[in-house]
Amino acid sequence: MPRRQVVRHCAIYTGLAPFLLVTLFPLLWMTITAFKHERDLYQMKFPFWFHLPPTLKHFHLLFTQTWFVTWVINTATVAAAVVVVTLAVATPAAYALTRLRLPGARGVGVALFMSYLVPPIVLFIPLAPIVGALGLMDSRWALALIYPTITIPFSTWLMIGFLRAVPLELEEAAWIDGCSVAGALRRVVLPLTRPGIVTVAIVTVTLAMQEYLYAVVFAAPVEEKVITVGLPTMLVRYDIFFWGALMAGGLLVGVPAAIAFSFVLGRFIQGLTGVEEP
Repeated sequence: MPRRQVVRHCAIYTGLAPFLLVTLFPLLWMTITAFKHERDLYQMKFPFWFHLPPTLKHFHLLFTQTWFVTWVINTATVAAAVVVVTLAVATPAAYALTRLRLPGARGVGVALFMSYLVPPIVLFIPLAPIVGALGLMDSRWALALIYPTITIPFSTWLMIGFLRAVPLELEEAAWIDGCSVAGALRRVVLPLTRPGIVTVAIVTVTLAMQEYLYAVVFAAPVEEKVITVGLPTMLVRYDIFFWGALMAGGLLVGVPAAIAFSFVLGRFIQGLTGVEEP
């Protein structure tokens, strides 16, 4: 490698190092705290070191004295349901607004994006009677019903951009070859918009894993809670924080999610920028 490129790469990574340090610092702190004894955690000593031997007691507490496994299953169930519903509604809606040349289609797309900006607390009051009437109050399925009201508008607006990047001539060629509109959508359009579909799925899963307001109200019973509500409500008692167990739970949820997202990171970058990751 030429010396000029080496110097350029060193300068780039030197500039990125502070941002990388800031990004990884919470993960480092979480990992150390998850394996520390309480006595070691509260000692006024250097915090990034184990002054007592590491322990697994916080993980044992998490699995034996909380509903952690149930909360993880509930979260995964809600996230999967929301992704399926969002993609099943947003993709055809975006296709109709992009290809069918409906009157006011552009304005509808802008309105969909603007609706995403409405604070969730504003929608809480009208959604509560609907959830109660359907008999879903105090159930995780209420979240599977409510979250698509947040994800579908934004996902539809996002998919419109991806579908506009697909040349209409490709669909017309498929029609000439005997494909129906649905066949061309399934065989031509959807494979070409796979980065957009992956992007929508990631955004939807992220919302389902992080949302708190609806989760704490509509899924209150302990066996119906999702992980974002279960951990703080069970492991924070007034002014007593079970920091070790909290960090252990965050580690067990966050690290596998980050690893899973890393496998589709290239698709996600391509979906947002239109440039495939090298």
